[in-house]
Amino acid sequence: MSPDLHPVLGVFASDLGPGDAERATIMSQTGSFLARKGAKLVCIAEDGAVPVPLVTSARTAGGDVTLIADSDYAEPTGLTGVNVEHLASAADRLSRLAALSQIYLALPGSLASATSLFRTWVKGGSGAGRKPVVFLDRNGAFKVLRGYAGDVLSNSLKGQDRYLQFAESVEDIWNKVTWLVDQGATAL
Repeated sequence: MSPDLHPVLGVFASDLGPGDAERATIMSQTGSFLARKGAKLVCIAEDGAVPVPLVTSARTAGGDVTLIADSDYAEPTGLTGVNVEHLASAADRLSRLAALSQIYLALPGSLASATSLFRTWVKGGSGAGRKPVVFLDRNGAFKVLRGYAGDVLSNSLKGQDRYLQFAESVEDIWNKVTWLVDQGATAL
């Protein structure tokens, strides 16, 4: 990957709802690590759900973060320096995140973040419009999807590894992003 390239990652993450208590820690580690690598992060903020640990740690590490927020979102003073775009409809927010992102990143989170990822990815269409997704498969969060990709998609979708990558750790996310950019997968 070119040293001056700063990929824009659409990050889908949430620490709301039941599930793994480690999600906030994962978001914090991911935000600071990716910011230090030069990645720019774009996230959704709607219905009171904001990936605060991700945004805070990325900003603390000097990263560039953009929130695509609903009309009701008010920027807390703790998130100064974050670019915020307010869009009224959920469809417009997802379309804007898709337009800004080169690659999507799915962190273990709530059903709401998984639904947003799915809707955004589907909006990309098939073939030339589809953007790749890197899943952080921490604690088996995406085990079923990973199995499906390996057993079904790998046999029916040529080049499926250019669409779906599974990272084992926060550091491995960067390896997957770098590989996708080097393969030109962001221009699928």
